[in-house]
Amino acid sequence: MTEFKPLVFSGVQPTGNLHLGNYLGAIRKFVALQENNDCIYCVVDLHALTAQLVHEDMATQIRSITAAFLAAGIDPKKHIVFNQSQVPQHAELAWIFNCVARIGWMNRMTQFKDKAGKDREQASLGLYAYPSLMAADILVYRATHVPVGEDQKQHLELARDIAMKFNMDFNEKIRPTGLGIDIKVGEEPVHAYFPMVEPLIDGPAPRVMSLKDGTKKMSKSDPSDLSRINLMDDQDAISKKIRKAKTDPDALPSEVDGLKGRPEADNLVGIFAALADKSKADVLSEFGGQQFSVFKPALIDLAVEVLAPINAEMRRLMEDPGHIDAVLRDGGERARTRAEKTMNEVRDIIGFVR
Repeated sequence: MTEFKPLVFSGVQPTGNLHLGNYLGAIRKFVALQENNDCIYCVVDLHALTAQLVHEDMATQIRSITAAFLAAGIDPKKHIVFNQSQVPQHAELAWIFNCVARIGWMNRMTQFKDKAGKDREQASLGLYAYPSLMAADILVYRATHVPVGEDQKQHLELARDIAMKFNMDFNEKIRPTGLGIDIKVGEEPVHAYFPMVEPLIDGPAPRVMSLKDGTKKMSKSDPSDLSRINLMDDQDAISKKIRKAKTDPDALPSEVDGLKGRPEADNLVGIFAALADKSKADVLSEFGGQQFSVFKPALIDLAVEVLAPINAEMRRLMEDPGHIDAVLRDGGERARTRAEKTMNEVRDIIGFVR
């Protein structure tokens, strides 16, 4: 092998209801990527423990994410769909990466600071080491590309740092195995076992904000269900939430610049543009000068048209948990085969006896 085989990996955490922001920002991209790539999509249930240790119904949450993957159009036969806890090699490689990563690197992770809040002494060690497990999720398959949002870019950079340090520290042990590949990092030649994973950014990701406050991201954890459109919402719920979405009294502008300082208007125009696969300028050329009393019904019709088939299929799938579990078992078996190959090679490089 003279170069790393292209492979896309990404995961979604099973905490809370999936919403429109998750669909437009991640799942829809997953579906598009599978057309021309080898893809592995994971429900990262081990990561869910960092948000909350005891879950009321973890199994239902895992199945719900899987149902969303399948309903949106991900093909679990051509690609791999599984839940992380079925592949113990993720945790094994994460421990090795805990020993590769430096405390200083972890201390720079802004997401830990945000999630831990003021009382960091009470945060779990798992939350602190979360980025090391994320690096293992990707690199246990020697994945080369990861679709990421803004909030995960720093973690991906850490995965690259961990891969680079492993490659450098074990350079003399990698070469004799014949498992490495000559790459350049900057101007520096490296005989690498792990690839320098690259972010996949396909144009500006739609930033979907709360329907109740256009300055905050749409979130699973927002106490108001009216702040988000859940993928399991039916036509009536979608209609109600968009009708009640916060707006301002002015008409829509004819130019994108006119959305500045109008976060709620900007959000609704952005949602319409993302659902219609158009630019905001295109939307405003159609609705500029119109009141929200005209725009909101058009947005409702579009949202229902796009989301209703996904909603219906998710509901159908959730009524057959045995089918979802079979998909996850099949994906888990295929993922384990790939992950165990990597771990056998890593054990040989490190020098473990097996």
